[in-house]
Amino acid sequence: MTSTLSSGRERFKQHLRKVGSGEHTSKGLTREESAEALELMLQGEASPAQIGAFLIAHRIRRPEPQELTGMLDTYRTHGPVITSREGQTAPLCFGMPFDGRTRTAPIYPLTTLVLLACGQPVVLQGGDRMPIKYGVTAIDLFQSLGLDLRGLSLDTVQDGFHRHGFALIHQPDHFPLAETLITYREELGKRPPVASLELIWTPHHGQHLLVSGFVHPPTESRAWKALKLAEETDLLTVKGLEGGTDLPIGRACITARVRDGEAERLILHPRDHGCHNADAEWTDVDTWCEQAQNALNGLGPLSDALRWNAAAYLWFAGQTDSLEAGIEQARTVLETGRAADQLSQLQDWRKDLSIR
Repeated sequence: MTSTLSSGRERFKQHLRKVGSGEHTSKGLTREESAEALELMLQGEASPAQIGAFLIAHRIRRPEPQELTGMLDTYRTHGPVITSREGQTAPLCFGMPFDGRTRTAPIYPLTTLVLLACGQPVVLQGGDRMPIKYGVTAIDLFQSLGLDLRGLSLDTVQDGFHRHGFALIHQPDHFPLAETLITYREELGKRPPVASLELIWTPHHGQHLLVSGFVHPPTESRAWKALKLAEETDLLTVKGLEGGTDLPIGRACITARVRDGEAERLILHPRDHGCHNADAEWTDVDTWCEQAQNALNGLGPLSDALRWNAAAYLWFAGQTDSLEAGIEQARTVLETGRAADQLSQLQDWRKDLSIR
């Protein structure tokens, strides 16, 4: 064991020298080197000092596309896997910051319910509240709606995905190796490069539309290049609220569809479709839960944002021929209570699991 740790630390030292040598001599890792560096960190073969030094040096220099692809290779090798059953519609897989939301009210859990009610599968992933934002997470929001998705085995999540078209990968339950790096977020006080990885990774293997949030344009362009190397053939990048995938209604929506490496910029204007309004602020879970339940019936301060997001993602997924048709379909689903019914079905599924 001692010789294994020594060997791992010596190998990691070579990677650290490349990324931490300063402005003029620092070099990018190859895809294979980056994959090994992340594996050594996850497996604990690099020392805490080495890991901290690597993460902050890599953040300052910014990861290169092939480095992100190498890190993605390691997540694909060691992370959980969800697959679609034969004939199942290709899912929308959402990549958003794992450290949650603190300023704007999340819409994506409600968008998920509308999409499911329309037969569109969805895959989400995230963790518990974590540094540096300690924002509200998907697991918190669904729990406030009466749907507790903690503590489920991966087999149970897979079965639920086959039955209902919905999977939420919870990092503490399904990817404990990745949990080992969370303390470094707190100690460094900055998001490490793995936070960029979380935006472009999905546990779903197979055909899907990967939706990746971003804030800064360089993040978007790196994602395009990294995912092209990773042979992701259908990608949507979104300048969403707080770097997530929620489309704003208070400003134009900057998105891009990337198919087979070719990007097409799409600027969407909610004002042109009767959905323009101020983006709702985040206050607390109880307030959000009340607003969310109203929105599922087409009412309240989150209803415009929900209708807009659901419409756009129905269109992006090919469920409707136009954004206008998506808006009409979303309105119908909400006003007829189908989204609320979808939540009830998931609640019943979860209760059945508890009874067994």
